[in-house]
Amino acid sequence: MTSPGRSESDPAVVRVGDTERNSALEALGEHLTAGRLDMDEYGERSARVTTARTVADLKSVFTDLPAPHPSLPGSTVARPSGASASPWTAAAPSPPAGPDTGAVARSRAQKTVAVVTALSVPIALILFFVLGTVLSFSGAWLAFLLIPAAGAVANAVQGPTAR
Repeated sequence: MTSPGRSESDPAVVRVGDTERNSALEALGEHLTAGRLDMDEYGERSARVTTARTVADLKSVFTDLPAPHPSLPGSTVARPSGASASPWTAAAPSPPAGPDTGAVARSRAQKTVAVVTALSVPIALILFFVLGTVLSFSGAWLAFLLIPAAGAVANAVQGPTAR
């Protein structure tokens, strides 16, 4: 059963599955990382992706976004001659072969600060109990200032966030 005005060969009415939805979520994640979407808009769009039933539903999530777009059925349909180019009519080039770990290249200082930042909470807890119990230091709560201090150092080493 098709909508009025749509033929059975229209790729927009083709139902999508988990593969296409996952491809769309990955593309949205790239747009979030690139700063094109904020967290709220990413949440709204990803909710629309998870409930999408047809190619048209998924395409509507990406109408105002540049590439990357999800891989969708019917995305390689030939255009009539003279038709304008559309990101949905040609398959996107495949990425180069090889493992994609998704890891961000970080300097040695950034890696070290990341570890220190992660350890700041347990270190602060240990200092709190050692200073408060063993040494009977009434200002043991000051150990918790280690947490924002580690965050400030991490922010300084990491540098500004790319948006």
